[in-house]
Amino acid sequence: MQLRSAAAVVAVVLSVALLLLPNATEAHNITKILAKYPQFSTFNHYLTETHLAAEINNRETITVCAVDNAGMAELLSKHLSIYTIKNVISLHVLLDYFGAKKLHQITNGTALAATMFQATGSAPGSTGFVNITDLKGGKVGFGPAENHGNLPATFVKAVEEIPYNISVIQISTMLPSAAAEAPTPEPSQMNITSLMSAHGCKVFAETLLSSPAEKTFDDNVDGGLTVFCPGDDAMKNFAPKFKKLTAEGKQSLLEYHGVPVYQSMDSLKSNNGVMNTLATDGSKKYDFVVQNDGNVVTLKTKIVTAKITGTLIDEQPLAIFTINKVLMPKELFKTAPADTPAPAPAPEADAPSPKGSKKKKHKASPAADTPADSPADGPSDDVADSTADDNGAFSYSVVGPVVAGVLSMWFFFVLL
Repeated sequence: MQLRSAAAVVAVVLSVALLLLPNATEAHNITKILAKYPQFSTFNHYLTETHLAAEINNRETITVCAVDNAGMAELLSKHLSIYTIKNVISLHVLLDYFGAKKLHQITNGTALAATMFQATGSAPGSTGFVNITDLKGGKVGFGPAENHGNLPATFVKAVEEIPYNISVIQISTMLPSAAAEAPTPEPSQMNITSLMSAHGCKVFAETLLSSPAEKTFDDNVDGGLTVFCPGDDAMKNFAPKFKKLTAEGKQSLLEYHGVPVYQSMDSLKSNNGVMNTLATDGSKKYDFVVQNDGNVVTLKTKIVTAKITGTLIDEQPLAIFTINKVLMPKELFKTAPADTPAPAPAPEADAPSPKGSKKKKHKASPAADTPADSPADGPSDDVADSTADDNGAFSYSVVGPVVAGVLSMWFFFVLL
């Protein structure tokens, strides 16, 4: 009897644990973490103003070197533009996990850490790296790699740690960097194709440069523009299909990757639904659906589902995001055929057939060539990928209860 009771308890515990497990993997939120510490209110404010907070929240292994309000006041006294302030603060975001323990156990006593400033591509040479050195007396020093070994800032304390996910630490002062503090052009003054070329979207950028669509993009920057840029691999795989389109079709497809409104990452996450594009024109909808699952944002057409994989720039009035697939509008490509019911079973073989009846053999008519202006066939591999994406979205919130139920039933039958 005691054995049965123990087994029952184990079943309940396992079931509850499985049901609660998804809650243990919640994403971090840097602004909520720092909101608990008033001494970092200015630093936290500029994380939001520069949109760095959203980029930090989208990363899984990261360290934020926060500076108190006095340290931020020194930075603000230089009267830098908001775009330059973003570069400076991004130098304080390390693309690796450095908790207090790790800082005092650095291999060989020193490490060179890449920062979010380096990831932007705006940092010349190695100026986007930070030197971290374990000093004598238990101190840890920080300095930009361009300082040639000078370490103006020191580790003060650990603010909050979620092991191997995010570490928020306080350092004594802002890291001085001539490269980060250099004047930064406003988004409307940027060459968007050069920006895309430098960050893994060279094929898309070069294709845009050779099309009238480039002017459409440039004309919309000042009023607000969001670009979804397919990576080089996605564009190379799509090239054979792109070549089959007419000149007008090619222009429409490129403009389909732009939205004539500035949409930040936070806005995309909160405003799910249908979105018009630069290609939208009257009856030609050329729209797609924006959806999100936590921090994952997808763009769904009738043909394919693409995921946002990175941020090149997110500064009003311009946002450029990288995506893993080329967006394919139904106006240019045929949608996947809907599932049709299985054909009715054929008559039994021994059923008598009417006398004199003969089966006629019908010659299959050859498929007509697709006219240049008509929608091209929707590629089966992209449709399969889209289905796989949807299937991949089957979350643990569904699996957990099912597994818990199965285990509970198993223990129940063991007790019988």
